[in-house]
Amino acid sequence: MKTYREELWFQTDTRRAYLNITPQVEAAVHTSGIREGMVLVNAMHITASVYINDDEPGLLKDYDQFLERLAPHEADYRHNLTGEDNGDAHIKRQLMGREVVVAITKGQLDFGPWEQIFYGEFDGRRKKRVLVKVIGE
Repeated sequence: MKTYREELWFQTDTRRAYLNITPQVEAAVHTSGIREGMVLVNAMHITASVYINDDEPGLLKDYDQFLERLAPHEADYRHNLTGEDNGDAHIKRQLMGREVVVAITKGQLDFGPWEQIFYGEFDGRRKKRVLVKVIGE
């Protein structure tokens, strides 16, 4: 079995952002040379997420509005008493998840219709990383 590890780095200009990172993950799979296996993609920060869904602008706005209703940035969070202002970002990350695993078949991501991999940023404006770990033959 072979493995390949790569880090992707992101820095958004806004507090919240949703980036389609499918091309970067596909490039890592290609670089790995692995034809059959799996790829793990996970956010390495507790205020960011990696998830799979459709890349449709209305849906991305719906996600953002939904998350802001559930965990509004301006709400009172005990975490923010530590001097932080990102209690909402921690909760949003828990809702959206930490990682995804995608099968690799014949050197390609083996997706269902419309599936894409996204990086969700909930406390942006600083550099954060995503781990891509490819495992297989």
